[in-house]
Amino acid sequence: MKDLLRPAPLIGLAVILWLAVVLIAGSGYEQRLMTLSAASALMAIGYQLLFGQAGALSLAQGACFAIGAYAAGILGGRLGWPAWAELPASVLLPMLLAALAHAPVRRLGGHYFALATLGFAVLVRLVAVDAQSLTGGANGLAGIPPLQTLGLPRGSGTMLVSWGLVGLGAGLALWLKRGGNGPALALVRADPVLARASGLDPGRIRAQAFVLAAGFAGLGGALQAHVLRLVSPEVAEFPVMVGCLAMVVIGGRGSVAGAVLGALLIGHLPEWLRPLGASYRIAYGIGLFACLLAAPAGLVGTLERFWPACPAATAGASDRPPRPVAALELAGLEKSYGGVAAVNGVSLVLQPGEILGLIGPNGSGKTTLINLVSGLDRPDRGTVRLGDVSLETASPDRIARAGVARSFQTAALPDEMTPLDLVTAALVARDAGTSFGRTVPLGPLHQAAAGLLRRVGIDPAAKPAAGALRLADIARALALDPAVLLLDEPAAGLDAAERAHLGTLLRALAAEGRALLVVEHDMAFLMGLADRVAVLIDGRIARVGTADEVRADPLVRAAYLGTASLGAAPMGRGT
Repeated sequence: MKDLLRPAPLIGLAVILWLAVVLIAGSGYEQRLMTLSAASALMAIGYQLLFGQAGALSLAQGACFAIGAYAAGILGGRLGWPAWAELPASVLLPMLLAALAHAPVRRLGGHYFALATLGFAVLVRLVAVDAQSLTGGANGLAGIPPLQTLGLPRGSGTMLVSWGLVGLGAGLALWLKRGGNGPALALVRADPVLARASGLDPGRIRAQAFVLAAGFAGLGGALQAHVLRLVSPEVAEFPVMVGCLAMVVIGGRGSVAGAVLGALLIGHLPEWLRPLGASYRIAYGIGLFACLLAAPAGLVGTLERFWPACPAATAGASDRPPRPVAALELAGLEKSYGGVAAVNGVSLVLQPGEILGLIGPNGSGKTTLINLVSGLDRPDRGTVRLGDVSLETASPDRIARAGVARSFQTAALPDEMTPLDLVTAALVARDAGTSFGRTVPLGPLHQAAAGLLRRVGIDPAAKPAAGALRLADIARALALDPAVLLLDEPAAGLDAAERAHLGTLLRALAAEGRALLVVEHDMAFLMGLADRVAVLIDGRIARVGTADEVRADPLVRAAYLGTASLGAAPMGRGT
């Protein structure tokens, strides 16, 4: 019941009441305006999935809206298709074209991806203007029939049908981000590298979101074409995309209700300001700017911050069967950057239940080696095998799900995520894969995540301290139930009590049969922990042995710390 009193459900109720008032007492113009807002809301809901949830800044959503509009104009207007056939086609056509357009640019990120999608939008605009025999050119296509509304009056019936489709679209969008998909999408949006290391595939998720968003936009474009009974090249121009982006950002990029609210405000605000006369456009711009300044997280996001948080389940642990143990074998790994060999012929075998320490001076290649094993970098030569599985060409998310997990040298909590969310996202990748619509209920995931956080020494309900972020990163890696755990300076920033707890935890993990590779600068901590220690100098393994054997090796002492004591001095942190 408490969830029904949160901002998003309340906004949904307010929209229903608004529709009821317009239906009963509104003019035909007001009903038409609400119907056009429904078309924009569908486009914004799709873009909320792509930009707000998956974090991909696409500039092609307006073009997909135009494709849907032209599909309605050609199929419903020129060819006379009935709405039950034409509307699905208006959804599927932009989805198909979006899939074809996304395939060559899926590996691009940030502004490169945005520019590539802008190119697609420009192409759609050129086709709309130049393909006169198909699109009508600058004159567009007229005479598109109105939607049939089962005997209801045209204005109110079309409005009800349109908002019924918005309701179905909003329900689908909420279903796609339900349960564990929410934290997984938040991690993909906030930190794609960390998401890959957690077993998620941002490229695949964003490709799915791109195609789904195109379908939403196509349906919205088709509805607008039926309402206006005309489609022209204006629908493919860049202001449509700008308006869509404004709807999602102002309403709240992380909220389906925010997308609907943004569409209503962008659609109605100019009409509300028309009494100002010629200056209404200036007032409109000032109003949008004021919304962005006052509510940078969007209207719904800002309201959520002042709303009491719903407590998450924090009991229990995963009952998932343990992953079979396996040895990690590295053979002849090499990696060069600009002719400089960062890793040069490294061969190591890490047995189940073993803790192998990895030390070396700054620039020796320690973190590069972990990046090669975890898939963030691709080796120039050599092999990486976990048992019988070859991993040197696998993607980071596949390696993580195969049983090799890692922590990072610089641990940070992505924006708007808690440690519970972070661990939950990794559990989603381990249990349900990385596709939209495939997940498990959030309650059991939170229970398992809370158990892992407690195991590393973090209270799931408490705000994490700086040192606890590193422990949370280890809990995230453990959520993948790894056979091999790669830890990059896990004790950095921890106090004495936390280091003691970490040492106990790592020994317990090794006792369960997991293999641990630990890069660490705290020699006293590492030498008392590791079964063996490998020394990396200039990208090569200089020595492998017990802690006492490494301490006594003159070459290691000279190359690493000169004449200082290997067990007392800290190592450098750069790699």
